[in-house]
Amino acid sequence: MEVKVLDINGKDTGRKVQLSDAVFAIEPNKHAIYLDVKQYLANQRQGTHKAKERAEVTGSTRKIKKQKGTGTARAGSIKNPLFKGGGTVFGPRPRSYSFKLNKALKRLARKSAFSQKVKDSELIVIEDFNFDTPSTKNFITVLKALGLENKKSLFVLGDTNKNVYLSSRNLKASKVVTISELSTYAILNTNNLVLLESSLEGIEENLSK
Repeated sequence: MEVKVLDINGKDTGRKVQLSDAVFAIEPNKHAIYLDVKQYLANQRQGTHKAKERAEVTGSTRKIKKQKGTGTARAGSIKNPLFKGGGTVFGPRPRSYSFKLNKALKRLARKSAFSQKVKDSELIVIEDFNFDTPSTKNFITVLKALGLENKKSLFVLGDTNKNVYLSSRNLKASKVVTISELSTYAILNTNNLVLLESSLEGIEENLSK
């Protein structure tokens, strides 16, 4: 499939790029997307939650009242979870929430996300650009020209570009990443996906393995 290439002023350059149908025109696999996004979000969790259980609570181990004759239930420890200040029953413990996914499934999820963006007409290809110095003002000008000023957008670079990255860092709605930082979650969690020409070859090469 062919997509027109825009410049940073939002104008048609008159050129078109050929996008691989195997990456940008497949039928999106929603379950693969679900699993990949679930893994991404699970990996963001610290898993440092902890509650003290019965054996970890500070307190005396003496028997708090006699076994019989009180008219109430027998009780042997102040650390009993039934008492205030006692331990927690099956409380949370530090753990990792990460889980494994096959590489083939993750590639399928990534291709499905790209294809969904094309299907929804939310993918834009622009020619490579750079700034002489970091400038948020210049980056906002690019966003205005592309009609993305008030929309959540993700710019994908072919290689690391410090000036472009620093120019976008203060903007909450816009994010700049390289191919290696791209994730299925990032692709779908944006209104418009902006691919620079230099990123296309790397994306297709990574996902066609």
